[in-house]
Order: sequence, then structure tokens, then C-alpha cells
Amino acid sequence: MTVAGAERLRAELSELKTERRPKIIQAIAEARAHGDLKENAEYHAAREQQSFCEGRINEIEGKLADAEVIDIKSIPSTGRVIFGATVTLLNVETDKQFVYQIVGEDEADVKAGRISVGSPIARAIMGKEVGEEIVVKAPAGDIEYEIEAVEHL
Repeated sequence: MTVAGAERLRAELSELKTERRPKIIQAIAEARAHGDLKENAEYHAAREQQSFCEGRINEIEGKLADAEVIDIKSIPSTGRVIFGATVTLLNVETDKQFVYQIVGEDEADVKAGRISVGSPIARAIMGKEVGEEIVVKAPAGDIEYEIEAVEHL
């Protein structure tokens, strides 16, 4: 996991624990005050939210405990594609440029330019160097790219 990905998870965890959890507890208390819990839809909805919130808290804590956080900025750049690197690719056929950062599966967001280390493009470029051409097998056919730059941002 990258440093930015770990920070995003820590921020979400903090928000869940300090803001969301107390609101849900308050909602449960208010619903309880309305009387019979068997037919109290507000109570059941609040309990469902509590269950989801606690599950997400446990999931994030587990991910953070098991994660190996890699600070790409502290690794000297060699021009070789590694986890966390930001890579500029050139589609050989269309001359269109793409810039992707290779991140963990939980951090991936193609629209933001972050692709999973397990994605077809990342698997094809891992370990390659600037200037090398690679072929990515896509559903629409093979796509040929040239690695233009590898940066540690």
C-alpha cells in the first residue's frame, strides 16, 4: 500500500470512529425511547447502520495492520517500473499518452490515474524500463505501449 492510500484509510477510520459511530449510537438511543423495539423501523435501521459501520471499522483496521506501506519517494529512481511508481505510457498506434500510478488493489481508481498492481497494464509494465515497448492483452485486442517516463512522486 502506498503512503497516500494508508492516509486515506486512516482518515476514513477516524471519521467512522469519531463522527459516524456517535451519531449512530444517538440514533439507536432515540429509537429506543420510542417504545416497542419489535416494530420500530428506526431502531432496526440504526442497528443495521451500526453493523455496517463496525464491519467497515474492523475491515480498515485489519487492512492497516496487515499492510506494508511503501514510500515511493524514499526509493531512488532507476527508470524501472516498481510498485508505487508513476508511469507515463504512449499508445504506439494512437500517439495518446496515459499516466498511471501503480498502487494496491484497495487504492485503485482508474479515473484518478491509479491502477491496481494486479491489473493487466500494471502486470505488463512491472520491471520494465523507460524506452521499452510492451503489449497489453485487452478484450478488444492487443495494445502496444511505450514506456516514456517512470517517476517516484
